[in-house]
Amino acid sequence: MGLRRKSRELALQFLFSHDFQESSDSPEAVALDFDLFCQAFDIGEKALPYGRQLIEGICQHLVEIDNLLAAHSHNWRVERMSLVDRNILRIAVFELQYIDDAPAQVAINEALEIAKRYSIEDSVSFINGILDAVQIALPK
Repeated sequence: MGLRRKSRELALQFLFSHDFQESSDSPEAVALDFDLFCQAFDIGEKALPYGRQLIEGICQHLVEIDNLLAAHSHNWRVERMSLVDRNILRIAVFELQYIDDAPAQVAINEALEIAKRYSIEDSVSFINGILDAVQIALPK
């Protein structure tokens, strides 16, 4: 498994926990929660920098990311999506929108691979459909 995949999975696990606990998305709260998360779990040191970049960026741009998801997930409100699917989508949309060195196809493929591991079978096509629509809508 590649280093960025480990970072994405770290981000997913943290964001799931953060979302589940309905924690604050303020930069201070996220930093504190992430430090506590890293102390509680065996986190690979090499995965931390990109994982932290994903987590902090997603929390900073959460409204914009969720607005993109809402605009492209017809008949699904973001808050009604499963915690796992919602956070996989947030990671991929953040990469599509804000990470220059993550090619769109890689971000989408990684999201699908992570969904296969952490979500249910139907989620893979659900996530793929939303991410394809988001990718088409984003400026090149």
